[in-house]
Amino acid sequence: MLPIRISLRTRLTVIYGAMFLVAGVVLLGTTYALFNQQLSGSSLEISFSNSTDGEDQPPPQEDAPPGNQIVTGEGQVLTDEAATDWLEGQEQRLRDSAVTSLIAQGGIALLLVGGAAAGFGWLVAGRVLAPLHRVTETARRIAAAPAADRGLHERIALIGPDDEVKELADTFDTMVARLDRSFDGQRRFVANASHELRTPLTLSRGLVELAMHRRSASDDVKRLGEDLLEINTGHERLISGLLMLAKAENEVVERFPVDLADVVDHVIAQTAEEAQQCEVDVQDEAEEAVTDGDALLLERLVHNLVENGIRHNDPEGGWVHVKSRTDPSAGVVELEFSNTGPVVPPYEVNALFEPFRRLGTDRLATAKGAGLGLSIVRAIARAHTGDATARPRDDGGLVVTVTLPTSSQTSPPARS
Repeated sequence: MLPIRISLRTRLTVIYGAMFLVAGVVLLGTTYALFNQQLSGSSLEISFSNSTDGEDQPPPQEDAPPGNQIVTGEGQVLTDEAATDWLEGQEQRLRDSAVTSLIAQGGIALLLVGGAAAGFGWLVAGRVLAPLHRVTETARRIAAAPAADRGLHERIALIGPDDEVKELADTFDTMVARLDRSFDGQRRFVANASHELRTPLTLSRGLVELAMHRRSASDDVKRLGEDLLEINTGHERLISGLLMLAKAENEVVERFPVDLADVVDHVIAQTAEEAQQCEVDVQDEAEEAVTDGDALLLERLVHNLVENGIRHNDPEGGWVHVKSRTDPSAGVVELEFSNTGPVVPPYEVNALFEPFRRLGTDRLATAKGAGLGLSIVRAIARAHTGDATARPRDDGGLVVTVTLPTSSQTSPPARS
Protein backbone atom coordinates (compact mmCIF):
# COMPACT_ATOMS: atom_id res chain seq x y z
CA MET A 1 0.00 0.00 0.00
CA LEU A 2 1.41 3.34 -1.05
CA PRO A 3 1.80 5.93 1.71
CA ILE A 4 -0.68 8.80 1.67
CA ARG A 5 0.98 12.00 0.47
CA ILE A 6 -0.06 15.06 2.43
CA SER A 7 0.91 18.38 0.89
CA LEU A 8 2.78 21.04 2.83
CA ARG A 9 -0.17 23.40 2.41
CA THR A 10 -2.49 20.89 4.06
CA ARG A 11 -0.05 20.31 6.92
CA LEU A 12 0.32 24.04 7.51
CA THR A 13 -3.47 24.45 7.48
CA VAL A 14 -3.88 21.65 10.03
CA ILE A 15 -1.18 23.22 12.20
CA TYR A 16 -2.82 26.66 11.99
CA GLY A 17 -6.26 25.24 12.81
CA ALA A 18 -4.98 23.05 15.66
CA MET A 19 -3.06 25.94 17.23
CA PHE A 20 -6.15 28.16 17.05
CA LEU A 21 -8.37 25.47 18.58
CA VAL A 22 -5.90 24.83 21.41
CA ALA A 23 -5.68 28.56 22.10
CA GLY A 24 -9.49 28.81 21.99
CA VAL A 25 -9.91 25.89 24.39
CA VAL A 26 -7.40 27.45 26.80
CA LEU A 27 -9.23 30.80 26.58
CA LEU A 28 -12.60 29.13 27.10
CA GLY A 29 -11.28 27.19 30.11
CA THR A 30 -9.77 30.31 31.63
CA THR A 31 -13.04 32.20 31.15
CA TYR A 32 -14.96 29.36 32.77
CA ALA A 33 -12.62 29.30 35.78
CA LEU A 34 -12.84 33.07 36.29
CA PHE A 35 -16.60 33.05 35.82
CA ASN A 36 -17.07 30.21 38.30
CA GLN A 37 -14.82 31.96 40.80
CA GLN A 38 -16.82 35.18 40.45
CA LEU A 39 -20.08 33.34 41.02
CA SER A 40 -18.74 31.57 44.11
CA GLY A 41 -17.46 34.81 45.67
CA SER A 42 -20.65 36.82 45.30
CA SER A 43 -23.98 36.57 47.14
CA LEU A 44 -27.28 36.14 45.35
CA GLU A 45 -29.71 39.02 45.71
CA ILE A 46 -33.38 38.29 45.08
CA SER A 47 -36.16 40.83 44.92
CA PHE A 48 -39.25 39.88 46.76
CA SER A 49 -41.41 42.43 45.12
CA ASN A 50 -41.86 40.30 41.99
CA SER A 51 -42.30 36.59 41.51
CA THR A 52 -40.09 34.47 39.33
CA ASP A 53 -42.78 34.46 36.66
CA GLY A 54 -43.24 38.24 36.68
CA GLU A 55 -46.62 38.35 38.59
CA ASP A 56 -47.26 40.61 41.62
CA GLN A 57 -46.74 38.91 44.92
CA PRO A 58 -48.79 39.56 48.08
CA PRO A 59 -47.08 41.78 50.61
CA PRO A 60 -45.56 40.08 53.60
CA GLN A 61 -47.95 39.47 56.45
CA GLU A 62 -47.71 41.92 59.29
CA ASP A 63 -48.12 39.19 61.91
CA ALA A 64 -45.48 36.93 60.40
CA PRO A 65 -42.91 35.67 62.87
CA PRO A 66 -39.56 37.42 62.86
CA GLY A 67 -36.57 35.90 60.98
CA ASN A 68 -35.49 35.26 57.39
CA GLN A 69 -38.43 34.77 55.12
CA ILE A 70 -39.08 34.90 51.40
CA VAL A 71 -42.09 34.53 49.17
CA THR A 72 -41.66 32.09 46.27
CA GLY A 73 -43.21 32.45 42.85
CA GLU A 74 -46.04 30.17 43.90
CA GLY A 75 -46.92 32.50 46.81
CA GLN A 76 -45.38 30.21 49.40
CA VAL A 77 -43.73 31.94 52.36
CA LEU A 78 -40.49 30.33 53.50
CA THR A 79 -38.59 31.22 56.60
CA ASP A 80 -35.31 30.36 58.27
CA GLU A 81 -33.69 27.15 57.04
CA ALA A 82 -36.25 26.55 54.29
CA ALA A 83 -35.59 30.01 52.91
CA THR A 84 -31.83 29.42 53.05
CA ASP A 85 -32.15 26.06 51.27
CA TRP A 86 -34.38 27.57 48.64
CA LEU A 87 -31.89 30.38 48.02
CA GLU A 88 -29.00 27.92 47.72
CA GLY A 89 -30.99 25.82 45.24
CA GLN A 90 -31.84 28.86 43.16
CA GLU A 91 -28.21 29.95 43.22
CA GLN A 92 -27.01 26.50 42.11
CA ARG A 93 -29.52 26.36 39.27
CA LEU A 94 -28.49 29.81 38.13
CA ARG A 95 -24.80 28.83 38.25
CA ASP A 96 -25.43 25.60 36.32
CA SER A 97 -27.47 27.43 33.70
CA ALA A 98 -24.79 30.10 33.26
CA VAL A 99 -21.96 27.56 33.07
CA THR A 100 -23.89 25.39 30.61
CA SER A 101 -24.63 28.40 28.45
CA LEU A 102 -20.99 29.51 28.58
CA ILE A 103 -19.58 26.11 27.62
CA ALA A 104 -22.19 25.21 24.97
CA GLN A 105 -22.38 28.54 23.22
CA GLY A 106 -18.66 29.16 23.66
CA GLY A 107 -17.86 25.74 22.19
CA ILE A 108 -20.11 26.33 19.17
CA ALA A 109 -18.57 29.75 18.63
CA LEU A 110 -15.09 28.21 18.98
CA LEU A 111 -15.83 25.58 16.33
CA LEU A 112 -17.25 28.13 13.90
CA VAL A 113 -14.39 30.56 14.38
CA GLY A 114 -11.90 27.65 14.27
CA GLY A 115 -13.29 26.52 10.90
CA ALA A 116 -13.04 30.06 9.59
CA ALA A 117 -9.47 30.29 10.91
CA ALA A 118 -8.56 27.00 9.17
CA GLY A 119 -9.96 28.31 5.87
CA PHE A 120 -8.08 31.56 6.30
CA GLY A 121 -4.95 29.54 7.14
CA TRP A 122 -5.44 27.55 3.91
CA LEU A 123 -5.53 30.77 1.89
CA VAL A 124 -2.52 32.24 3.69
CA ALA A 125 -0.52 29.01 3.29
CA GLY A 126 -1.33 28.94 -0.43
CA ARG A 127 -0.17 32.51 -0.87
CA VAL A 128 3.02 31.89 1.12
CA LEU A 129 3.81 28.70 -0.82
CA ALA A 130 2.99 30.14 -4.27
CA PRO A 131 6.65 31.10 -4.95
CA LEU A 132 7.73 27.56 -4.03
CA HIS A 133 5.22 26.18 -6.52
CA ARG A 134 6.75 28.42 -9.16
CA VAL A 135 10.22 27.10 -8.32
CA THR A 136 8.92 23.52 -8.50
CA GLU A 137 7.17 24.05 -11.86
CA THR A 138 10.30 25.56 -13.40
CA ALA A 139 12.48 22.73 -12.09
CA ARG A 140 9.96 20.19 -13.39
CA ARG A 141 9.98 21.72 -16.88
CA ILE A 142 13.77 21.61 -16.94
CA ALA A 143 13.82 18.02 -15.68
CA ALA A 144 11.21 16.98 -18.26
CA ALA A 145 13.26 18.40 -21.14
CA PRO A 146 14.13 15.76 -23.76
CA ALA A 147 17.86 16.23 -23.16
CA ALA A 148 19.94 17.09 -20.12
CA ASP A 149 20.79 20.55 -21.43
CA ARG A 150 17.38 21.30 -22.90
CA GLY A 151 15.29 23.92 -21.11
CA LEU A 152 18.21 25.44 -19.19
CA HIS A 153 17.22 28.84 -20.57
CA GLU A 154 14.26 28.77 -18.15
CA ARG A 155 14.43 31.24 -15.27
CA ILE A 156 12.17 31.78 -12.28
CA ALA A 157 12.83 35.54 -12.00
CA LEU A 158 10.81 35.74 -8.80
CA ILE A 159 9.56 39.22 -7.88
CA GLY A 160 8.69 39.81 -4.24
CA PRO A 161 10.05 40.59 -0.80
CA ASP A 162 13.68 39.77 -0.16
CA ASP A 163 13.07 36.73 2.01
CA GLU A 164 14.20 33.12 2.17
CA VAL A 165 11.96 32.03 -0.72
CA LYS A 166 13.31 34.73 -3.05
CA GLU A 167 16.84 33.81 -2.01
CA LEU A 168 16.13 30.18 -2.96
CA ALA A 169 14.69 31.22 -6.35
CA ASP A 170 17.67 33.50 -7.10
CA THR A 171 20.10 30.74 -6.16
CA PHE A 172 18.26 28.32 -8.45
CA ASP A 173 18.41 30.83 -11.31
CA THR A 174 22.15 31.29 -10.78
CA MET A 175 22.75 27.54 -10.82
CA VAL A 176 20.70 27.03 -14.02
CA ALA A 177 22.46 29.96 -15.72
CA ARG A 178 25.88 28.46 -14.98
CA LEU A 179 24.77 25.06 -16.29
CA ASP A 180 23.36 26.69 -19.42
CA ARG A 181 26.64 28.49 -20.10
CA SER A 182 28.58 25.29 -19.50
CA PHE A 183 26.51 23.19 -21.93
CA ASP A 184 26.44 25.96 -24.50
CA GLY A 185 30.21 26.33 -24.31
CA GLN A 186 30.61 22.58 -24.70
CA ARG A 187 28.47 22.55 -27.84
CA ARG A 188 30.35 25.50 -29.33
CA PHE A 189 33.67 23.82 -28.58
CA VAL A 190 32.64 20.61 -30.34
CA ALA A 191 31.37 22.52 -33.37
CA ASN A 192 34.43 24.79 -33.60
CA ALA A 193 36.87 21.93 -33.06
CA SER A 194 35.16 19.87 -35.74
CA HIS A 195 35.31 22.75 -38.21
CA GLU A 196 38.97 23.37 -37.43
CA LEU A 197 39.84 19.70 -37.90
CA ARG A 198 38.29 19.55 -41.34
CA THR A 199 41.01 21.75 -42.86
CA PRO A 200 44.02 19.53 -42.04
CA LEU A 201 42.06 16.43 -43.05
CA THR A 202 41.24 17.95 -46.43
CA LEU A 203 44.88 18.95 -46.84
CA SER A 204 46.15 15.49 -45.90
CA ARG A 205 43.71 13.86 -48.33
CA GLY A 206 45.00 16.09 -51.14
CA LEU A 207 48.63 15.27 -50.36
CA VAL A 208 47.97 11.53 -50.22
CA GLU A 209 46.06 11.56 -53.49
CA LEU A 210 48.83 13.61 -55.11
CA ALA A 211 51.46 11.12 -54.00
CA MET A 212 49.38 8.15 -55.17
CA HIS A 213 48.78 9.52 -58.64
CA ARG A 214 52.37 10.38 -59.45
CA ARG A 215 53.86 8.41 -62.32
CA SER A 216 56.83 7.40 -60.23
CA ALA A 217 54.65 6.10 -57.38
CA SER A 218 55.39 2.48 -56.57
CA ASP A 219 52.83 -0.16 -55.70
CA ASP A 220 53.79 0.08 -52.01
CA VAL A 221 53.13 3.83 -52.04
CA LYS A 222 49.75 3.29 -53.69
CA ARG A 223 48.74 0.64 -51.12
CA LEU A 224 49.90 2.92 -48.32
CA GLY A 225 47.94 5.78 -49.87
CA GLU A 226 44.77 3.68 -50.01
CA ASP A 227 45.16 2.80 -46.32
CA LEU A 228 45.74 6.44 -45.44
CA LEU A 229 42.71 7.51 -47.46
CA GLU A 230 40.56 4.95 -45.66
CA ILE A 231 41.76 6.25 -42.29
CA ASN A 232 41.18 9.81 -43.47
CA THR A 233 37.64 8.91 -44.55
CA GLY A 234 36.95 7.50 -41.09
CA HIS A 235 38.16 10.71 -39.47
CA GLU A 236 36.01 12.80 -41.82
CA ARG A 237 33.01 10.65 -40.95
CA LEU A 238 33.75 11.14 -37.26
CA ILE A 239 33.98 14.92 -37.61
CA SER A 240 30.77 15.07 -39.65
CA GLY A 241 29.06 13.03 -36.96
CA LEU A 242 30.29 15.37 -34.23
CA LEU A 243 29.01 18.38 -36.16
CA MET A 244 25.64 16.73 -36.67
CA LEU A 245 25.47 15.73 -33.02
CA ALA A 246 26.24 19.29 -31.92
CA LYS A 247 23.56 20.61 -34.27
CA ALA A 248 21.00 17.98 -33.23
CA GLU A 249 21.38 18.84 -29.55
CA ASN A 250 20.02 22.32 -30.25
CA GLU A 251 16.25 22.55 -30.03
CA VAL A 252 14.52 22.95 -33.38
CA VAL A 253 12.85 26.36 -33.41
CA GLU A 254 11.49 26.59 -36.96
CA ARG A 255 9.36 23.55 -37.75
CA PHE A 256 7.47 22.61 -40.88
CA PRO A 257 5.24 19.62 -41.72
CA VAL A 258 7.28 16.63 -42.87
CA ASP A 259 5.81 13.31 -44.02
CA LEU A 260 8.15 10.66 -42.69
CA ALA A 261 6.90 8.17 -45.29
CA ASP A 262 8.37 10.38 -48.03
CA VAL A 263 11.63 10.64 -46.12
CA VAL A 264 11.80 6.84 -45.76
CA ASP A 265 11.23 6.34 -49.50
CA HIS A 266 13.91 8.89 -50.33
CA VAL A 267 16.49 7.40 -47.95
CA ILE A 268 15.86 3.83 -49.13
CA ALA A 269 16.47 4.95 -52.71
CA GLN A 270 19.73 6.63 -51.63
CA THR A 271 21.03 3.55 -49.79
CA ALA A 272 19.88 0.99 -52.38
CA GLU A 273 23.37 0.56 -53.85
CA GLU A 274 25.01 -0.03 -50.46
CA ALA A 275 22.23 -2.46 -49.50
CA GLN A 276 22.77 -4.39 -52.75
CA GLN A 277 26.51 -4.61 -52.11
CA CYS A 278 25.90 -5.96 -48.60
CA GLU A 279 23.15 -8.31 -49.90
CA VAL A 280 20.63 -6.77 -47.52
CA ASP A 281 16.97 -6.61 -48.53
CA VAL A 282 15.40 -3.31 -47.38
CA GLN A 283 11.62 -3.69 -46.95
CA ASP A 284 9.37 -0.65 -46.79
CA GLU A 285 5.95 -0.42 -45.08
CA ALA A 286 5.84 3.34 -44.79
CA GLU A 287 2.38 4.77 -44.12
CA GLU A 288 1.60 8.46 -43.93
CA ALA A 289 3.14 9.92 -40.74
CA VAL A 290 3.30 13.72 -40.64
CA THR A 291 5.24 15.55 -37.97
CA ASP A 292 6.58 19.10 -37.56
CA GLY A 293 10.34 19.56 -37.71
CA ASP A 294 13.50 20.15 -39.68
CA ALA A 295 13.40 18.06 -42.87
CA LEU A 296 17.21 17.76 -43.12
CA LEU A 297 17.59 16.56 -39.55
CA LEU A 298 14.73 14.07 -39.91
CA GLU A 299 16.27 12.78 -43.13
CA ARG A 300 19.56 12.27 -41.29
CA LEU A 301 17.72 10.40 -38.54
CA VAL A 302 16.15 7.98 -41.04
CA HIS A 303 19.40 7.70 -43.00
CA ASN A 304 21.40 6.77 -39.89
CA LEU A 305 18.90 4.06 -38.92
CA VAL A 306 18.71 2.53 -42.40
CA GLU A 307 22.49 2.73 -42.78
CA ASN A 308 22.94 1.20 -39.33
CA GLY A 309 20.63 -1.69 -40.23
CA ILE A 310 22.53 -2.34 -43.47
CA ARG A 311 26.06 -2.14 -42.08
CA HIS A 312 25.43 -4.03 -38.84
CA ASN A 313 23.74 -7.03 -40.41
CA ASP A 314 24.61 -10.66 -41.00
CA PRO A 315 27.78 -11.12 -43.09
CA GLU A 316 25.96 -13.43 -45.51
CA GLY A 317 23.14 -10.93 -45.95
CA GLY A 318 19.83 -10.25 -44.23
CA TRP A 319 17.00 -7.75 -44.22
CA VAL A 320 15.99 -4.34 -42.88
CA HIS A 321 12.32 -3.62 -42.25
CA VAL A 322 11.11 0.01 -42.04
CA LYS A 323 7.62 0.99 -40.85
CA SER A 324 5.97 4.36 -40.32
CA ARG A 325 2.52 4.97 -38.93
CA THR A 326 0.36 7.50 -37.09
CA ASP A 327 -1.28 6.86 -33.72
CA PRO A 328 -4.11 9.44 -33.45
CA SER A 329 -5.13 8.32 -29.96
CA ALA A 330 -1.67 9.07 -28.57
CA GLY A 331 -1.02 12.03 -30.85
CA VAL A 332 2.29 10.64 -32.12
CA VAL A 333 3.87 9.23 -35.24
CA GLU A 334 6.17 6.21 -35.05
CA LEU A 335 9.11 4.98 -37.08
CA GLU A 336 10.14 1.37 -36.51
CA PHE A 337 13.42 -0.01 -37.89
CA SER A 338 14.20 -3.70 -37.44
CA ASN A 339 17.02 -5.72 -38.91
CA THR A 340 18.76 -9.06 -38.74
CA GLY A 341 22.26 -9.19 -37.37
CA PRO A 342 24.32 -10.36 -34.42
CA VAL A 343 22.60 -11.11 -31.13
CA VAL A 344 22.53 -8.03 -28.89
CA PRO A 345 22.49 -8.58 -25.11
CA PRO A 346 19.66 -6.58 -23.48
CA TYR A 347 22.06 -4.85 -21.09
CA GLU A 348 24.04 -3.48 -24.06
CA VAL A 349 21.09 -1.77 -25.77
CA ASN A 350 21.07 1.50 -23.79
CA ALA A 351 24.84 1.88 -24.19
CA LEU A 352 24.46 1.85 -27.98
CA PHE A 353 22.83 5.30 -27.81
CA GLU A 354 25.92 6.79 -26.19
CA PRO A 355 28.56 8.42 -28.44
CA PHE A 356 31.46 6.21 -29.55
CA ARG A 357 29.84 3.04 -28.18
CA ARG A 358 29.58 -0.06 -30.33
CA LEU A 359 28.51 -3.61 -29.76
CA GLY A 360 31.41 -5.70 -28.49
CA THR A 361 34.02 -2.95 -28.99
CA ASP A 362 34.25 0.14 -26.88
CA ARG A 363 35.62 3.33 -28.46
CA LEU A 364 37.15 1.41 -31.36
CA ALA A 365 36.99 3.03 -34.78
CA THR A 366 35.91 0.69 -37.57
CA ALA A 367 35.13 1.03 -41.24
CA LYS A 368 31.44 0.65 -40.45
CA GLY A 369 31.12 3.97 -38.67
CA ALA A 370 32.29 6.34 -35.99
CA GLY A 371 29.94 5.13 -33.25
CA LEU A 372 27.72 8.21 -33.42
CA GLY A 373 24.80 6.87 -35.46
CA LEU A 374 22.29 6.03 -32.71
CA SER A 375 23.40 8.91 -30.48
CA ILE A 376 22.61 11.30 -33.36
CA VAL A 377 19.26 9.56 -33.87
CA ARG A 378 18.25 10.05 -30.25
CA ALA A 379 19.54 13.65 -30.22
CA ILE A 380 17.48 14.52 -33.31
CA ALA A 381 14.39 12.81 -31.90
CA ARG A 382 14.66 14.67 -28.61
CA ALA A 383 15.29 17.96 -30.40
CA HIS A 384 11.85 17.39 -31.95
CA THR A 385 10.34 16.68 -28.48
CA GLY A 386 10.29 12.96 -29.21
CA ASP A 387 12.45 9.99 -28.24
CA ALA A 388 14.19 6.92 -29.61
CA THR A 389 14.27 3.51 -27.93
CA ALA A 390 15.59 0.09 -28.91
CA ARG A 391 15.15 -3.54 -27.98
CA PRO A 392 17.00 -6.66 -29.15
CA ARG A 393 15.41 -9.22 -31.45
CA ASP A 394 15.40 -12.80 -30.25
CA ASP A 395 17.01 -14.01 -33.49
CA GLY A 396 19.60 -11.22 -33.56
CA GLY A 397 19.57 -7.61 -34.59
CA LEU A 398 17.69 -4.63 -33.17
CA VAL A 399 14.27 -3.03 -33.25
CA VAL A 400 14.61 0.75 -32.97
CA THR A 401 11.44 2.82 -32.45
CA VAL A 402 11.36 6.59 -32.91
CA THR A 403 8.34 8.45 -31.52
CA LEU A 404 7.56 12.02 -32.58
CA PRO A 405 4.53 14.27 -32.04
CA THR A 406 2.05 14.53 -34.86
CA SER A 407 1.90 17.67 -36.97
CA SER A 408 -0.16 20.58 -35.70
CA GLN A 409 -1.29 21.27 -39.29
CA THR A 410 -4.92 20.41 -39.99
CA SER A 411 -4.17 19.10 -43.47
CA PRO A 412 -0.90 17.24 -44.08
CA PRO A 413 1.00 17.79 -47.33
CA ALA A 414 0.19 15.38 -50.12
CA ARG A 415 2.72 12.61 -50.73
CA SER A 416 4.64 12.83 -53.98
